[in-house]
Amino acid sequence: MPQIVVLPHGEICPEGAVIDAKTGDNLIELILDNGIALEHACEMACACTTCHIVVREGFDSLAESEELEDDLLDKAWGLEADSRLSCQVEIGDKDLVIEIPKYTINQVSENH
Repeated sequence: MPQIVVLPHGEICPEGAVIDAKTGDNLIELILDNGIALEHACEMACACTTCHIVVREGFDSLAESEELEDDLLDKAWGLEADSRLSCQVEIGDKDLVIEIPKYTINQVSENH
């Protein structure tokens, strides 16, 4: 059973978190179900970048991103080579370590 390690984020997840997952789970749904208020302004429709995360470990265990996600990621604040939109990530069979970037391009918090 893979685990998702969420690195500490000053506002959203100050202590960090470890989340048990199953292969095939959706990353943002796991994050939200575990009390981490990650923004998702488009309601997980792959239409914005507010759920942007950086995969620090385990990136290669994920399916490749599709063109729409890649196009949106080009607009994300703090884009890195291992960036993904968490609404588009299906958990593979390996543990992941993720970092939530300090900022998003969303000017108004949706407070989900």
